[in-house]
Amino acid sequence: MTPPAPDRATEALGPVRAELLRAAHADAEAVLARAEREAAALLDRSRAEGRAILEEARRQGEADGAATARDLLVRARREAGSRALAARREAYEALRRETAERVGELRRTTGYPGLRKQLEQRARVLLGPGAEVSEHPGGGVVARAPGRRVDLSLTALAERALDRLGGEVRSLWEP
Repeated sequence: MTPPAPDRATEALGPVRAELLRAAHADAEAVLARAEREAAALLDRSRAEGRAILEEARRQGEADGAATARDLLVRARREAGSRALAARREAYEALRRETAERVGELRRTTGYPGLRKQLEQRARVLLGPGAEVSEHPGGGVVARAPGRRVDLSLTALAERALDRLGGEVRSLWEP
């Protein structure tokens, strides 16, 4: 058999070539369509993952912020409590100083000699008639007996009176 002429071969292969081109275009379009679907699906998954990451970051930020806010609140409450205690302590110390000053002024009153005599009698009742009783520099008396001592100074008496008031003293500076 003789080979066909080149023009005739081209003509005879025309329909095959056309079918191959059509099939190649169809395959290319199918591959392109599949690639576009995969790209769209990948893009959708990426967007969803991005939203999830952002939401988790937001939740974590809120949790961190809440924890920080709790820490700040705890510190603020401690600081407020500390300041309140310091203010109470300062008020109590001022009360003690004022009380000591006022009680010390009793020494300059006409009734002081009688008060001093009562304190001396009380010291002898507590320590016995042989107790050595002396005047305290701030007013009142201090008594001594072998192995024992009684402080009936005006300042000590005022401090004991304040101590007996206990929690009632707080009503002087609390609302």
